[in-house]
This record gives sequence, structure tokens and C-alpha cells, in this order.
Amino acid sequence: MFFQRRLSLVTGGAGFIGTHLAQALLNAGGRVRLALHERAPIISDSRVEIVRGDLTDPQDCLRAMQGVQLVFHAAGAVSGAGGSSEDAMAGIVKNLNLTAQVLHAAWAAKVERILIFSSSTIYPATDHPIREDELGEQQPHPSYLGYGRMRRYFEHLAEFVASCSTVKIALVRPTAVYGPYDDFEPSRSHVIPALVRRAVEKADPFEVWGSGSEMRDFLHVEDFVRGCLLAIEKHATCDPINIGYGSAISIRQVVETILKAAGHDVSPRFDASKPTTIPIRTVDTSKARRILGFEPQISIEAGLGDLVRWYATRTVS
Repeated sequence: MFFQRRLSLVTGGAGFIGTHLAQALLNAGGRVRLALHERAPIISDSRVEIVRGDLTDPQDCLRAMQGVQLVFHAAGAVSGAGGSSEDAMAGIVKNLNLTAQVLHAAWAAKVERILIFSSSTIYPATDHPIREDELGEQQPHPSYLGYGRMRRYFEHLAEFVASCSTVKIALVRPTAVYGPYDDFEPSRSHVIPALVRRAVEKADPFEVWGSGSEMRDFLHVEDFVRGCLLAIEKHATCDPINIGYGSAISIRQVVETILKAAGHDVSPRFDASKPTTIPIRTVDTSKARRILGFEPQISIEAGLGDLVRWYATRTVS
């Protein structure tokens, strides 16, 4: 009932997360408006309203917000592990401008609630699942220093807007999200889509950056967007909340699972000299369970298997 009475704006509505958010909102009976710039939407549904514009432009951003009750801010620039520091800085500049404009426009348009993505990259390196209240003054891991500080600043901006306006803000700190419609383009893809693409293409040799011992908390996108909907409904208090699977898996195990699902009988070659990031990244999700009633429903094995099959059907000529 919460979403049925409201019009939701999804920024980045042609992207990976935005597409799944829009579909989840439609499934919940909500009305959906997608904010698009240059890309065409993936979703084709008569219930979806399209507004085009550049959200870094104040007037375009404000126009997209008119008549909206809820905003899910899923637009943003991304890059893969192999990107340069200069590429990362370009993304930071774009994301800072974009998110500041979205928050300002939401305030000016008097929207009811907005969901802002923070990130688990804001946390320092730890050897255990980290809680939201363990952030303190420690810095993000050096691999995420610029990006992690940017996401921390998003939280501070959100706190400022919430303190000065009637806008209620949900802050989620996701782990590594994967699933259909992710970016499989080699120069931008993260670890799972990069591995899936090469497994389906039967790459041989099958080189993997890093030692394979790196541990990650991977969450299927359908679980993630379900957590987002719960957060904006139940916890729009500007209090950050981790959304993750709740346990970690090694990159080696991920590689083996993907290769098996793709039917690719090859021995992976791990190259520890290539760029990787933090050795262990996993978050404590007890707060999401307690406050949101959130539990992931898709195991990594099932999720990766489904993703391999999904991608394979889209690469058949």
C-alpha cells in the first residue's frame, strides 16, 4: 500500500540498479517516472513515465521532481578495478555534482522521501563484518579513498538537507551488487560481469586479477532493490543501514561457480600483480534484519547460475 499511493522518480532509470528498482516499484503497485539523459530505457511498460534531461542542470533536475513523492537516486558514474586515478576523479566530479543537484531539487520540490546510495567502500579495512557504527574517523581503504570519501560526503549532504527541510532521507550502504543488466563492457565492468562475460565467451586462458583469496559480500540485485524499498518505507531517518548478503565468499569460489555454470572447463590463472582492491570486504547486516526485516533470498550459487544463463541468451547470434 505504501507505494501504491505515490509517484516514484528513479534517476538512472536506464541503468542496472535503476531498471530493477523501477520493476520492483511496478510490482508493488507503484507509479514510476524514469529520469533519463541519453540512454533508452530497458523497461517497456505503459505505466512508466519518461522524463528526459541532464540532472546536473538545475532546471532539468527540478522539472524531473515535479509532482513526485519518492525519489530513488540510482544515477551515477562507475568504473572498473582497472580504471586510472584520473578516470576515478572524473567520476567523482560527476557524481558530486549530480547528487548535490538531486538533493537540492528534492528539497525545492518538497518531495516526501528520497533514497541515497552510500557504499560499503566508505569503511576502513577490517577482518570482520563491519557494523554501521564502526565507521568512526578511520579512512577508507586506499583503493577506495576517493570514492569512499565521496560517498561519506553524500551522507553528510543528506544529513544537512534532512535537518533543514521536510524531506525524509533513507541512506543505504550496499555491498557488491550483481545481476542482469549489469555493465558487461570490459573497460567499466566489475568483477562478476567481467567473469561472466569471459566464461560465456569461453576465454582461454582464463586470467583473473588478484590471488583469488580476496573475500567479498555479493548481493543479488533483486535482493538489493527489495532492501531499498524497505529502507525508504521503514527507515527514512537519515540513519545509514548496511544492505548486503551478510557473509563473504572468495573470488576463487566465485570464479569456480561461474565457470561451472557456463560449462567452461578451464583452469583459471590468478595474477596477483594486476589491480585489485581490499583483501576482505563484508558488512554486518543485523541492523537491516532488525529494523527492516530484510533477509536475502537468492544464494550466490543460484544468483550466479541465473546470471550466466541470462547473459548467454543475450550473446547468441
